Amino acid sequence: MTLGAVDLNLLIALKALLEEGNVTHAGARIGMGQPTMSAALARLRRHFDDELLVRVGREFELTPFARSVLPEVQQAVQLLGDALRVTDGFDPASSERLFTITLSDYAMTVLHEPLRRRVKAAAPSVRLAFTDLTEDLIGSERALLRQDVLVGPLGYGFAGEHVRLFRDRLVCVVDPRNPYLEENVLSVDALRRMPHAIAVFRGGIPTPIDRAVSELSIERRVSMRVYGFLPLLFAVRATDAVAFVPERIARRFAHDENLRIVEPPFEAPLMLEAAWWHPSRDIDPAHRWFVSVLRDVAAELTLSEPARLPG
Repeated sequence: MTLGAVDLNLLIALKALLEEGNVTHAGARIGMGQPTMSAALARLRRHFDDELLVRVGREFELTPFARSVLPEVQQAVQLLGDALRVTDGFDPASSERLFTITLSDYAMTVLHEPLRRRVKAAAPSVRLAFTDLTEDLIGSERALLRQDVLVGPLGYGFAGEHVRLFRDRLVCVVDPRNPYLEENVLSVDALRRMPHAIAVFRGGIPTPIDRAVSELSIERRVSMRVYGFLPLLFAVRATDAVAFVPERIARRFAHDENLRIVEPPFEAPLMLEAAWWHPSRDIDPAHRWFVSVLRDVAAELTLSEPARLPG
């Protein structure tokens, strides 16, 4: 079946290649051997006059043209399937699909174990790849094409479709011998006088605590800056500094004798984490399944919502 000189079977191969970013995995997904898939890629490269997939180290990446055309290819396959009453199904039990998730060190700490556990139980051959957040993800739907899902907070300019996952509170962490700590309590005045270790993020994204201390007119004496929340749990040890971190990761160190977790002397700011994706992925049954798994993980996390620390 052809349209002009183009075999429409190449459209199915093109969709698999661009979504998987790998010739072998794309072939396994649509039941095509690697030699046949390589030949299809060669034909597609000639047709578009573009490499489509380029090797970077041991992996392949989509070219800028390939990233730009992916949403149109996905929509075209969906429309073709609708016209011919053909369903592009997804069987998690047999799939070898690779899902790429972009997230912070904090979200990785919270999601990695329950997400891998649920995926392995339902889809033992499905693979997960985790990547770091980059500056160009703010406000850009096109940048979302590089991953299946981005996990990031609400209210910080991420584009695309999204679903809420979980929430967290920000709490204080200090060394137990911190001189500003009085009977396991930090006052607002102490926060004004003591040094602070703070988390910074690419693109200068402010955190909820940045906003909270600003509203209280607290000018922080910044003694250390680190990328992400996780290093703060180690940055305050053997110092007089305080840091604000999400409670879900702080509680993992609750029994560490070199770290004390303390309630902030004001209403603890909340962080609301969500999963974001490019709207074109809504037509992909595999992606819909993966989002449903993230929803299940979020429901599991809700059962352990952070509560106020005992005072």
